[in-house]
Amino acid sequence: MTPRRTLLLMLATACASFALVWAWVIAMPMTFMESEYGAWHAKEVMLNRCDLGDTIILGDSRAAADILPARLDGRATNLAIGGGEAVEALALLRRALACPHPPRRVVLSFDAGHFSRPDLFWERSVRFGFLSAADIAELRRVSEATADPSVYQERRTDILPDRLRDWLRLAHFPTYDFPSLLHGGVFLRVLHNRHMLAATLASRGQYSFGTAPGSDEVAVEGHLATFRPLPVLDHYFNEIVSMLDRRGIETVFLPMPVNDATYRRITPALLTGFTAYLHAYAARYRWFRVAGEIIPHRPDSAFGDEFCHMNPPAADRYSQELAQRLQAAPPSTQNDAQNGWLSGTGRAASANVVPISKRGS
Repeated sequence: MTPRRTLLLMLATACASFALVWAWVIAMPMTFMESEYGAWHAKEVMLNRCDLGDTIILGDSRAAADILPARLDGRATNLAIGGGEAVEALALLRRALACPHPPRRVVLSFDAGHFSRPDLFWERSVRFGFLSAADIAELRRVSEATADPSVYQERRTDILPDRLRDWLRLAHFPTYDFPSLLHGGVFLRVLHNRHMLAATLASRGQYSFGTAPGSDEVAVEGHLATFRPLPVLDHYFNEIVSMLDRRGIETVFLPMPVNDATYRRITPALLTGFTAYLHAYAARYRWFRVAGEIIPHRPDSAFGDEFCHMNPPAADRYSQELAQRLQAAPPSTQNDAQNGWLSGTGRAASANVVPISKRGS
């Protein structure tokens, strides 16, 4: 063979190999994606089937771990995801509301950190296929309108034009998934992800993170000096609440507990700011309510890791307690609400905190 033919053959072989890898990445994500992928895929399956029930939970990983739908009264689905923020929640909500029988109650739950800084938008939400091209285009427009590119440009290291970068991400260009392919041994994670898929479907969306018998590590709330929501995330949160309010759907913001170690490090400025922020929404929208305290807390033994995810036994107890209070009559006085109705012990919230009602159930 001539040198030219040899070069052409090598180039063709390289292109064919790259195309095969790209096809594998697109067609077989269950075989190599991180262990959480199976749980996310389960939520996609339930959304595609419109198998949601009367109540859905939207939020971050604490809500995903702490709320067991099987313990709640009636049929419920936990659509909360690790690193989830209002951007992902809005995309999920739109899909849920497009179902023939949309939910009648929506529970929202985000910690203070998921209002004030980006998390895993590109690393999880886009790479796991949770968001569409339209969702990313909307984020680009909202980021420009709010002059806040913090989520859209999260962990940006390349110099590609924005739209090209977006297309490559959505097309699952192999270079973005190569670390997962390498660490996952190309196909060695398939059994684990299949197990996670089946388990998460069986639990109607709930899945655990930390499983240790206790944790005294300080979570994000203990490291925030004050509460400053990002403009882009506030825009999306407002869109969620206003959309539900227009439809007359009961919307409950349910803060997840933190451990005592974190609670002791929370600053008054953070608590005051977060409280004022949520109560402003409660005053603005008829169907939006804040249930219980803004930052409740529980013993360190209830948590399985440094991120304040409840361990399975504590999550089960919490969900049973939540179910009982969802069915209970509203408290007779505002003091009852302030003293921990639904959320357990913790710092008292202001009188604007309103318990979950029977409306819409």
